[in-house]
Amino acid sequence: MRIFKLLLLLSSITLWAQPFSSRKNYSETDTLRGSNTEYRKGWDVRHYDLVIEPDFNTQSIKGINVIKFDVDESPVIQIDLQHPMAIDSIFTSDSISVPFIKKGNFYYLTLTGYFKNNTKNNELRIYFSGKPVVAKKAPWDGGWIFTRDENNNHWMTVACEGEGASIWFPCKDYLGDEPEEGATITICTDRNLKGVGNGKLIKTTEDKEKTYYTWQVVNPINNYNIIPYIGDYVNFSDTYIGEKGTLQLEYWVLPYNLDKAKDQFKQVKEMLQALEYWFGPYPFYEDGYKLVEAPHLGMEHQSAIAYGNGYINGYSGYDRSGTGVGLNWDFIIVHESGHEWFGNSISNADVADMWIHEAFATYSETLFVEYHYGKKAADEYIVGQRKNIQNDIPIIGLYGVHQEGSSDMYDKGANMLHTIRQIIDDDDKFRDILRGLNKEFYHQTVTTRQIENYISQKSGMDLSKIFDQYLRTPRIPTLIYYIDKGISYQWVNVIPDFTMEINTSIGKIKPTTQWKSAKITQGTCFSVDKNYYIDVRNINKTGDRCKSQR
Repeated sequence: MRIFKLLLLLSSITLWAQPFSSRKNYSETDTLRGSNTEYRKGWDVRHYDLVIEPDFNTQSIKGINVIKFDVDESPVIQIDLQHPMAIDSIFTSDSISVPFIKKGNFYYLTLTGYFKNNTKNNELRIYFSGKPVVAKKAPWDGGWIFTRDENNNHWMTVACEGEGASIWFPCKDYLGDEPEEGATITICTDRNLKGVGNGKLIKTTEDKEKTYYTWQVVNPINNYNIIPYIGDYVNFSDTYIGEKGTLQLEYWVLPYNLDKAKDQFKQVKEMLQALEYWFGPYPFYEDGYKLVEAPHLGMEHQSAIAYGNGYINGYSGYDRSGTGVGLNWDFIIVHESGHEWFGNSISNADVADMWIHEAFATYSETLFVEYHYGKKAADEYIVGQRKNIQNDIPIIGLYGVHQEGSSDMYDKGANMLHTIRQIIDDDDKFRDILRGLNKEFYHQTVTTRQIENYISQKSGMDLSKIFDQYLRTPRIPTLIYYIDKGISYQWVNVIPDFTMEINTSIGKIKPTTQWKSAKITQGTCFSVDKNYYIDVRNINKTGDRCKSQR
């Protein structure tokens, strides 16, 4: 009877999903993957307790995930696990088998008769196995990585930000519901290898053939940040005295890179010094800070950042700004650590708002440069990043269907923040806003509107048109002007009623979408402060006598 009722409830999914799936040909699967469905709303994940055993030779995984959760009123819940991985069985904490129905990458089970409504600390024990998707080019495509190090030892991990954690383990794969009590991951390895996970190592046990490493995170964590690393690791440690006291620093690297790591990772303290100044205390003192050498470039895995930058400065030895400034420091250490504040502590609830992660983390590079190398170098760096901007589609994606916006969320998003900083025109206030964001939304999932409203409120300015222009259109505000006795100017290529005050060579002006004029001294050369991300065009028939900045 429970299965019959479950089938009746599931029959409503297609009708429920139609308003979303009819837009831009998004499918029912997209809606079930990307939205807070009726099968997700009624229960709240408290904790994940994962035990996994990867097999290098077969490129397969088997494991158990114990999900602790609170339930409101939810007769049917949705568990996510993407093909070709599969759920084998589900049990309650009393070892009672719970039936389920599989529909694509989603598993549905009825809670009625197993758990009472409005109860806390319930548990489901989920057994799973299969051959996970293998990444072709991690971290840009998601999946497991089965490779070998230079000594021919097995080396395994996973990167799954875009595809989601359900690409390899069963979970509630919705960014808006992080396990408030954190997660535990036990990694089973061959005796000659080590397993490294998020947080702190709380237990190691051995049998005749295997070693079990148990790691614990006590803070909330994104599903895609729960990551095992398995390899022939050695480790060394340090401490950092920061704003919340003593922070434990741990580094896990391949043995032949140990000396290089000890030298390169000295930059971690410089990074922490700068980013704590701008953003406030590192958000996970209880879980420590860790860099783990990985067979891909890098990822912001909370308290266990993947590092694969080759122990060289820049972005694989390249400066993304083209100015040379980025070659003075290690891009992965700074950018991925910036995500500990924006991405891991402050997390977007819908992937459409991923700019919250990437714009602030990208801007953390500029703030790091400013702290250690000065404002002139920082301004050069952020302006240099504009060459990477495409202005193809809006930065914000489509809500409810697991759809990101433009990759411009990185460099354009950072330049939007830099532009807002110029509008506020008070660096102390701007720093207070950054630190305030990390207090107000500490360990929370948020929306774009929450971030926008906070910045507008604390700056004392209505910045809604600025956010709309840069986040919701691919157009760059263009200031057109001409000089004929005086100067006339207006904004074009902008949303209705757009206005923004800017610093220029003739002082502050506040153009609108209507022509405005001002008196200038004959022969004056007009230019705009390069720190605003805008286009500037002289429409005089005689041509542009002054070099405009963008």
